[in-house]
Amino acid sequence: MTSCFRLSAALLLTATCFLFTEVVDSEQMTTCDSHHLNVHQLNCKHGVISVQAALYGRLSTLVCNEVRPAWELANTHCAQPGVVDILRIRCNGKSSCYLNTGAFRIPDPCFGTFKYLQTNFTCVPAITVVACEASLAHLACGQGKVISILGADFGRRDRTTCICGRPQQHIENVQCLHPSPVVASRCNGKNSCSILASVNLFGDPCQGTYKYLEVAYTCH
Repeated sequence: MTSCFRLSAALLLTATCFLFTEVVDSEQMTTCDSHHLNVHQLNCKHGVISVQAALYGRLSTLVCNEVRPAWELANTHCAQPGVVDILRIRCNGKSSCYLNTGAFRIPDPCFGTFKYLQTNFTCVPAITVVACEASLAHLACGQGKVISILGADFGRRDRTTCICGRPQQHIENVQCLHPSPVVASRCNGKNSCSILASVNLFGDPCQGTYKYLEVAYTCH
């Protein structure tokens, strides 16, 4: 189904936001860094991703050790700094997320060691709001509750959202992912919040593409 504007929820909600305390799912994903095409995939069948911890390197000789010489597994104190922050920026608030392990290789945290990317994450209930470019995204919680942003992206990652009246060349680029902290800085802690999906506010991650703002949040 195509849409010009979409309001959806990872967990269907009524107009009143509820306080969620139960985690829907808990996962650990490990991807061995065997070649440049390795893709690290996080998926939530219910809810959206909330990254708890992440590692690129090696902390164990038992992980990703198949047909590897002992010297490639010996260093178990190898960890690339900043990995969890990258995973949170790229994946939090999404139902699925894909990253190439090559994004973490430079600089090499431990030359000669066979490394892996491992992420611990939970799947949490969330409200998802989508606003087409140049329109307002409205976020709201019930009385006595405030907004907590899980993730926000301004760009385009499909050819079905916000396409009405748009020529094909404006919706072709679906690799336009631009996570932004702007929504969190403006809306966290408020009972309701409206924010304009505009390049003036979020920048232009892909000129010539008609973009939209996608926000995932909970009410506390």
